[in-house]
Amino acid sequence: MQKRLEMRQSHIDAIDLMKGRQFEQYLNVIFQELGYESQVTKGSGDFGADLILKSNNETIIVQAKRHRNKVSLQAVQEVVAARGYYNANHAWVVTNNYFTESAQELANANDVLLLDRNRLIKLSEQANRHPSAVGPSS
Repeated sequence: MQKRLEMRQSHIDAIDLMKGRQFEQYLNVIFQELGYESQVTKGSGDFGADLILKSNNETIIVQAKRHRNKVSLQAVQEVVAARGYYNANHAWVVTNNYFTESAQELANANDVLLLDRNRLIKLSEQANRHPSAVGPSS
């Protein structure tokens, strides 16, 4: 329980220092606090899905990218492939940074939701204020 609370209260500076798997675990806690049924995938061989969310009979594939640089279109390609593999309804890419223009363009063409640094901060704040409330807002 204490680890869950610490994960939920992480600030963006702490997120920037996380390893990739820690970032996935952090997002898992955040999405659970926001009311999603959330599961971190096994890691290798996940076909581009780091988390699988379920809400209202819909499945959402999440690709988590904790990077020092902007996230490229490869992350979008991976999550689009994962959406097909897992037969999911939605695909999201979440990062502690921002996205390249080509990633944004490909995401728009493939109906992929991009959650950048600013939206991640808002998501974290929302989870801290209203545990088990709602999902990401625009």
